[in-house]
Amino acid sequence: MIMRKFFLPLVLALIGTLQLEAKVTLPSFFSDNMVLQRNTEAAIWGWTDTGGKVTITTTWTGVKFTATPDANGKWMTRITTPEAGGPYKIFISDGDKSERCELQNVLIGEVWFCSGQSNMEMPVGGYSGQPAAGAADVILGARAKTPIRMCTITRKASLKPLQECEGSWSENVPEAVSNTSATAYYFAKKLQEMLDIPVGILISCWGGSTIETWINRETMESKFGKEFDLAFLDGDKLINNQFQTPCTLFNGQVAPLVPFTFKGMIWYQGEANRGRCEQYIRLQKEYVAMMRDIFQNPDAPFYFTQIAPYPYGNPDDWTSGYFCEAQLKSLDVIPHSGMAATVDIGEYGTIHPCRKQDVGNRLAYQALVKDYGFTGIDPDAPTFESAVFENGEAVITMKVDRRGLSPAGVNLEGFEIAGEDKVFHPASAHVKNWNNVVIVSSPDVPEPVAVRYCFRNWGVGTMFNNYGIPAAPFRTDNWNL
Repeated sequence: MIMRKFFLPLVLALIGTLQLEAKVTLPSFFSDNMVLQRNTEAAIWGWTDTGGKVTITTTWTGVKFTATPDANGKWMTRITTPEAGGPYKIFISDGDKSERCELQNVLIGEVWFCSGQSNMEMPVGGYSGQPAAGAADVILGARAKTPIRMCTITRKASLKPLQECEGSWSENVPEAVSNTSATAYYFAKKLQEMLDIPVGILISCWGGSTIETWINRETMESKFGKEFDLAFLDGDKLINNQFQTPCTLFNGQVAPLVPFTFKGMIWYQGEANRGRCEQYIRLQKEYVAMMRDIFQNPDAPFYFTQIAPYPYGNPDDWTSGYFCEAQLKSLDVIPHSGMAATVDIGEYGTIHPCRKQDVGNRLAYQALVKDYGFTGIDPDAPTFESAVFENGEAVITMKVDRRGLSPAGVNLEGFEIAGEDKVFHPASAHVKNWNNVVIVSSPDVPEPVAVRYCFRNWGVGTMFNNYGIPAAPFRTDNWNL
């Protein structure tokens, strides 16, 4: 009898312990305040140690979704999402109601994945000594009732693809806005204003990172096996400059997110890959193809930012020009893509331009026109189309919408012209008759054969379309100076 008195409480205690352990757990980025992509089958997953089916119930529908865990307790399913709205709740249970997981204040809307290096990472509050323009008003004006939600993934490099990462969703409140990517936030802010629905941004970036760090091993081995040594991935220790070694940031900051459901991607990266122009075109093409494949989103739009002017130790060098040219060429090999030019917003003293609102807005214009049906503006940068050299002048035709180039009636700086000697001289340039033609000349080059525009490391763009979108740097020659 005495033994029974002690045995029964022990059994009950063990049962209670098992019940506490036997609960559903979710990745950190499935959290309160999150946004799920509207009108889709959104992926959701987690872990349980009961071995039983997991049930997902939402407050926007009476339908219950179920998932069966694998041998390791991981489960995954997709839940049908409605038109934009909320807030809603999501309940997830493995059979024990006392231990069910509950997500609150969930919105349904548009979700975008945002990645890159430091110019994407730079927060609304700026870096020390490197502010983001207009930050104070935007941060103090942030209100939770505005349905913008942000989730930033914590930096993590890894030799192997990870199952989990750190990052949870925040409401649109001052402190969270201050610490959120400025480019991503202004992109989301413009989308939310124009669409009048919730917008979520899932941010994964690392300052100074090269594009190959964001690509998985399978892609790197199959497409770039002869160009990159991946043997270090089979070791047990990260090598130096982990943010510039292939696959490591994919493993730590992208792999754990697969297959989260989003609308599209914005990308701000490239400074760390300058000098590898031809390779970059191929890397960016394969990066996008990989992302679309692993996230099971073959039509996901991809909008990227062309790097801004910066001296890089030698303001007169051509390296940035060649790289900007490579970025522009990426548009020809990446379907459903677009580019935000930034040749007008560079800063001589910092590689992190303060006008992040312009960048975010220009990326948003791409999405609004190409994905959400807005009309009336041309979001694309004017680009070089053809050149004719006659009577000591270069007649440059640009690809731009019917309203042509601006500003008319003034000299456009940033143009250079050269003769057969391949020596470039500063040139005068103006828009001809308020259309898409620019006339370029210089008294130092009586017989010109080539023109370049904002093609050096440092310069300030002065030519735009009629909606304030700057023309992309270009050259008419194929010289490798």
